[in-house]
Amino acid sequence: MSRAPEPAPSPRPAAPRSFATAQVQAGYDVGIAENTAVPSIHQSNAFEFRSLSEARDLFALRKDGNIYSRAANPTVLVFEKRVAELEGGIGAAGVASGQAAVAVALLALAKQGEHIVAARQLYGGTVDLLQDTFADWGIEVTFVDQDDVASWESALRPTTRALFAESISNPIAQVLDLGAVAAVARRAGVPLVIDNTVATPYLQRAKDFGADIVVHSATKFLGGHGTSLGGVVVDLGTFDFTAEPERWPQLTDTYRRVPDGSLAERYGETGSPYIALVKTKYVHDLGPSLSAFNAFQLLQGLETLDLRMARHTASALEVAQFLASHPAVARVHHPGLASSPWRANAETYLPHGTGSVFAFDLHASGDAETDFLLVEAFIARLQVVKLVANIGDARSLVAHPASMTHSHLSPAQLAEAHIGSTTVRLSIGLEDTRDVVDDLARALDPIAASARHGVGGLASVS
Repeated sequence: MSRAPEPAPSPRPAAPRSFATAQVQAGYDVGIAENTAVPSIHQSNAFEFRSLSEARDLFALRKDGNIYSRAANPTVLVFEKRVAELEGGIGAAGVASGQAAVAVALLALAKQGEHIVAARQLYGGTVDLLQDTFADWGIEVTFVDQDDVASWESALRPTTRALFAESISNPIAQVLDLGAVAAVARRAGVPLVIDNTVATPYLQRAKDFGADIVVHSATKFLGGHGTSLGGVVVDLGTFDFTAEPERWPQLTDTYRRVPDGSLAERYGETGSPYIALVKTKYVHDLGPSLSAFNAFQLLQGLETLDLRMARHTASALEVAQFLASHPAVARVHHPGLASSPWRANAETYLPHGTGSVFAFDLHASGDAETDFLLVEAFIARLQVVKLVANIGDARSLVAHPASMTHSHLSPAQLAEAHIGSTTVRLSIGLEDTRDVVDDLARALDPIAASARHGVGGLASVS
């Protein structure tokens, strides 16, 4: 008769913990997952490994999991998955800001000695990054008029590694002919990277029109409440980096940090080699990490994105129509107006609305300082609309691009971006539209009254 197996020895009882040990470790079991109904804030710098073998596999990218929150965090992962699905992508990397998203997205494509073609009509901070910092790193950028498809084509070089533009430009709200620029990128064999911050995936899924990679400043509409910085890079899964592997050695050659093969071999079937590069090299090395707390707040914002964007967009069009009728306003740059040169593009590429960030021009005097004082007096009279260097907030915001967000641009660059000395940017929020219109009317009416009476100077409109 066989004997029953001996019972496994009981684990050695834990020794009583001292006060100092208990205050650090008591009450928490790393192996227990709580069944919370909403994403949890995993506010931890690092993560405990089950064994040294598991740690080795994670560091060698043979296994996916949590190591250190600089490059990956469970709360951030939920945010990444959610934005990737909204954009129709295959993977995403959450980072600390929209500026960081643009930087790491392009650095993963172009290195020293290589080249990027970008639209002239970009947010001023992005222009600073591309023309100054990228130049310091030996990456050359050619800026082209985004509406001139031939200029995109003629700017291409053998060393070009990406085309970059905003789907809706900040601040003039030019709507990119995305399909035409995507066709140029396809012929050149390089990815088209689109900053979709102003449109959001609700107003436009850039993938549907030929984009390959999307970036967002999640600080803006994705979060929606002006409380949390964040950015995200999304691989839409439409660009084949293995078709010309010699152009993309960072993805197709053996990855120097993990000498078991290339990122394309490791992630080509199950994920995004490009996002793996963004996370394991550029976010890891440069450290623009998205915090778990900010990821949580951005997730809260995402839950109401469609509702907010519908309200933002409808209100902005109503405000733009009011401004277009006001005698103090020289021009309104809003793609939803019949007078806009981008109306046709808006109808094609923005099926759910034209966004809520746009600009208008007051009548200019021809003297930059006089114009600045005119705009300053106008903004000083506003009470509902706030002077803030942000967009995509629940609040309605105003800015003067020439002296704020685009102040580092040369006069020629400002002219190319259609920004004048009296250009005023608005980001229309979630307030009652009547209050916003009344506020703008109170600030504009003295300018119109002054013009009617032929009163010179600014005393009458201050």
